[in-house]
Amino acid sequence: MRESGILMHITSLPGPYGIGTMGKNAYAFVDFLEKAGQSCWQILPLTPTGYGDSPYQSFSACAGNHYLLDLDLLVQEGLLKKEETESVCWGADPQRVDFGAMYAHRLSVLKLAFRRFRPGAAYQAFVGENESWLSEYGLFMALKEACGGSSWLDWPEKWRLHDSQALAQARRDLEDAIKLQYFLQFKFHQQWTALRQYANGKGIRIIGDVPIYVPLDSADVWANPTLFQLDENRRPKKAAGCPPDSFTADGQLWGNPLYDWQEMAATGYAWWIRRMKAAAKMYDVVRIDHFRGFESYWAVPAQDKTARGGAWVKGPGMAFIRCLQTALPDLDFIAEDLGFVTPEVRKLQQDSGYPGMKVMEFAFDSREESDYLPHLYPVDSICYTGTHDNVTLKQWFDEASPQDIACAKAYLGLNAEEGYVRGMIRGAMGSVSRLCVVQMQDYLELGRQARMNFPGTLSSDNWTWRAAEGFDSDALAKKIYGITRLYGRVKK
Repeated sequence: MRESGILMHITSLPGPYGIGTMGKNAYAFVDFLEKAGQSCWQILPLTPTGYGDSPYQSFSACAGNHYLLDLDLLVQEGLLKKEETESVCWGADPQRVDFGAMYAHRLSVLKLAFRRFRPGAAYQAFVGENESWLSEYGLFMALKEACGGSSWLDWPEKWRLHDSQALAQARRDLEDAIKLQYFLQFKFHQQWTALRQYANGKGIRIIGDVPIYVPLDSADVWANPTLFQLDENRRPKKAAGCPPDSFTADGQLWGNPLYDWQEMAATGYAWWIRRMKAAAKMYDVVRIDHFRGFESYWAVPAQDKTARGGAWVKGPGMAFIRCLQTALPDLDFIAEDLGFVTPEVRKLQQDSGYPGMKVMEFAFDSREESDYLPHLYPVDSICYTGTHDNVTLKQWFDEASPQDIACAKAYLGLNAEEGYVRGMIRGAMGSVSRLCVVQMQDYLELGRQARMNFPGTLSSDNWTWRAAEGFDSDALAKKIYGITRLYGRVKK
């Protein structure tokens, strides 16, 4: 079955409170997807944003981001008053998320809702079902608040090293702060479950992202230090990244701690299974970020300032993949197999049975023939015009070399009458890939200002793009439906 979908993170939806939420505009976008003949809505990680406001640097691999809670829904429940939501400046630019405003004000408003909340059976059931990660996350966030937001590596030793008596006392002393975190997660679960069920009822699956790594300053590393390559002071011995390439002379130094895969295997990969079970409660399909890291990963000495000094180290391979498949037989996966792909990585992707990714923007390098030309795609693949880490299509045409653009024109038969961006989308839709995913920015034909992320940079341009009110018009839905139907991607 041929399908298509749209990539747009929830934060990019319009709305009155500074960031896209799980409220009426999210439901309206699901309606738009249905009108446009789409089968999938792809989003970025829903976990709390951390360093650099990135959804890929989260304090928890399992928790939901409370910034996404819809305040109007809480007003409808009687947990907030309308004037409480409107008394805050959520940002000056409605087409940019002001994460500074989110950090300064969101939790303060949500604390008002928490004070009015009365737990019931549904809350108790949620806490019981998620105790395996919720308990450590709630305590971690309460301790972090008590320490002024500092990294757990800078906490008092009794908390940093998990002294059982000290943590038991902390649970008593910080009971209200812990319960606040439970409340936020319960409300996130309620709002997200309702939205996902609405989408599923319209025949739309949610594709979500799971980063391969977690940040050092996270509940996961703090609570499970033996599962990571840490020294006796619980600081990383090696850090994650990727080697130098034609795009980055120094490679990319991500800084995340690396897994101790031997220890992971000894536990039956229990932490990963718990993580993926949490993901299965959020998503219908999981895109595993940096899939090649399961075959081999780039390990950089922790003290290095660039990724140049790293080396490839063998990953867990198919033993790990089989464990996931046994534990989660009904969860579909996509392998993000971009980057330096060796025959061994390709074999692991093929042996896993997970479809890989093909990105149209990578296809038209005038210097050499590319593996990303559509006539080379296997049917069992996912074709993207570009991802959140890439330029928008309009930006590509604005900034690519004339030689590369000439290659695209010749290959796809691009012309000014149709429009180059629309022609590129046509090329993706016409590929044999069973699923084609297009960024919302590309359907809107937006340029550099709408790019979601500039990898390797810290900037207010990253993760902040929001669509303008009315972006999801019936006229645009009709156009998207037309090309979706033309290439046999509307569900029968």
